[in-house]
Amino acid sequence: MVNIEVPPYWQQLNLEGLSGVLMVIGAPDTGKSTFARYLYTRLCALHERVAFIDGDIGQASLGPPTMMTLAVRQSGETGFPPGGPRVRVFVGANSPRGHMLSTLIGVYKLARRAQELGATVTVLDTTGLIAPEQGGPALKQAKVDLLEPCVVFAIRRGDELEPILGPLRRSARTRVVELPAAPAVRLRDMLTRRAYRARLFARYFADAYPLEISWARLAVFPAPCFSRYQLVALEDRRGFALALGVVLEADYARKTVLLLTPAHSLNEVDALRVGDVGVNLETWEDYRIRNEGDWRLPDAGRPNGSVG
Repeated sequence: MVNIEVPPYWQQLNLEGLSGVLMVIGAPDTGKSTFARYLYTRLCALHERVAFIDGDIGQASLGPPTMMTLAVRQSGETGFPPGGPRVRVFVGANSPRGHMLSTLIGVYKLARRAQELGATVTVLDTTGLIAPEQGGPALKQAKVDLLEPCVVFAIRRGDELEPILGPLRRSARTRVVELPAAPAVRLRDMLTRRAYRARLFARYFADAYPLEISWARLAVFPAPCFSRYQLVALEDRRGFALALGVVLEADYARKTVLLLTPAHSLNEVDALRVGDVGVNLETWEDYRIRNEGDWRLPDAGRPNGSVG
């Protein structure tokens, strides 16, 4: 069981008969992700194969930021997180803003993969992007249209979700269950969120080493245009991310790129996908890449003894 303070109205939810995708939405600091994890543990008592999709690319719980991660319950497990292998897609940013299409494609691929792996119910934790001026309602409604969730669990403080929930309440395409924000939630400012992402990146790249990759026979999406310290995903033939890498050097004449990566093998690598986020290799804080392919970016810090 998730080690959290569980409000009584969570415990009173009747989850019998729920299957398919269960989507959890809410603003930041409402307990949305905590509820999604609690929901997963409850469903483990009702289903043999339960999947969890961590779709919060900025404040991830199952992997590094910029990626969405799928995990499926293994036989006998009762707690969170699932202990099985991870399936990931790379969005390339820590927010869906400017990446709506890749976010939608990625979450659809993961939900479909959960079905292929035998999951009868999938909990989807989404990002906290809800602001209309930033496209939040359009993104959430597009996920409903694409994934056809059985239930949308909406965690709210007041009427901040009204632009999303208003149309859904009047539609038969999904059931909406509204819950108040968890009382024990602690508010986190932007510096706290940034520090959390830095810890996740530091943990992910703890055992990374420089690896040179030739892209002469690999696809590079959207194009082979690299910036130093930029995040790059190594993808398999289905577009799932095998590993992340940080660009150290690129040689356009030889068509090679030197990545700092925990990847142990290139056997399954079909493509590279270039993101628009860079990381400081001393602090592991992320920043937006604004001049892709331009080596004149300010020095963001290098690992001791690194190449380049």
